[in-house]
This record gives sequence, C-alpha cells and structure tokens, in this order.
Amino acid sequence: MHIDLVRVLDMEGTSTRQFRNICVFCGSQPGKNGDFVDDTNNLGKVLDERKLHLIYGGGSLGLMDCVSTATLVGGSQVLGIIPQALARGNLTGKTVGEMQHVFSMHERITNMLFHADAFIALPGGLGTLEEIFQIASWAHLNLHKKPIGLLNVNNFFDELFLFLDKAVEYQFISQATRKIFVSASTANELLDKLKTFVYEPDVVLTQIDWTVGESKKRKLDLTLWL
Repeated sequence: MHIDLVRVLDMEGTSTRQFRNICVFCGSQPGKNGDFVDDTNNLGKVLDERKLHLIYGGGSLGLMDCVSTATLVGGSQVLGIIPQALARGNLTGKTVGEMQHVFSMHERITNMLFHADAFIALPGGLGTLEEIFQIASWAHLNLHKKPIGLLNVNNFFDELFLFLDKAVEYQFISQATRKIFVSASTANELLDKLKTFVYEPDVVLTQIDWTVGESKKRKLDLTLWL
C-alpha cells in the first residue's frame, strides 16, 4: 500500500475522537520504583478494557515489556515497530505481539504516527524524551492533530512541565504549543482527557503548506497492521 503521508495527515479531523490504536512511548528499563512497573501494567490492562490496541517500539525490555504483555494478555492486539539493527542478536528481547521491521529510527516514528490515533508517554530515558518531543514538534508544525498524553507516574514529569512553562515564560514556545502536552496521574483519566482534546494550532504556523512539492515526495510503503 503506497501512502502519501502528507495527504493522510491533512485528512485528520478534530471532531469527536474514536480511538482504536494507542502508541505508547516508555523506558527499556523498569525504573527504580515498583510503581513504574505497576502503573505500566495497569495502562496495558486499561487499554484492553477499552478495547484499544497498542503500538510500541518492539522488544521485551523494561516498561516496554510490561505494557505490551499486559495489553496482549487481555486480548487486544499489539504491534511492535522496531529497526532491524535493534532486532538483530536479541539485543532488545523478543517483540511481544506482531512485529514490523523498519530500516531506521525515523522510519519507526513515522510508521508509529501513521498507525496511531493518540500517543501516551510513560517514564523513560533519552529515547522516550526524543519520541515525546519529535511527535510534539510535528504537532506544533501542523503535521498532525493527534493528542499526546504524559502519564505522570510518581510525578516523574513534573520538572519537564516546569521546563515547558519556563519556555513559555521566556517566549521560546507559545501557549498553544504548551497545550499540546496533556497529563494525568492515572491511565483512565489520561485517556478521557485525550478523547476530549481539542487541537489549537499556532496561528502563525497555520500558514505552512506541507503539500508544496508533494508530487516530488518519496512514497512510503506502509502496511496497516492493526
């Protein structure tokens, strides 16, 4: 299936959201506190209870294993999208559920964006932070309108929110951009907030036309797995 990503994103609506696939970003470590594992397992259970499917970064390490296993055991579908380099040699463990190999990290995040209806970030390290900010920056640039939620387990993201507030105070980001980040301390509360999220684009950036030169863009061969 050949899909023009710009055209797909341009077709997104902002009416009542009907989620089917949730992409979760999280750490490949379990974290120091057992609450991280418990809340991650609970997120997987909540996804299944709501009949939602999971997209994640593949493998079976840390919190990534927790959320994927908890979701799959309940009966929901799980798709792990992982670069071939990480899948070789069992570096990241066996992917839970169905696996899609890609060539690069950029291709992985692009495929995640295509498949997902919304994003949830759990505590994690550099890779998790990169994923959060890449998806958020693409929303900021009007490449998509999908909600982004941070599950604030043990107030893990409090300092990140302070950083964002400071960036607004010093006029490096706008209030509209700050509102991209939705947060809650429980999975059910966060999912409810994401369903009612209303995208408010930065007025200046609405002038960007991502369809310019569209005919020259390389077509992405993406298969809908879920």
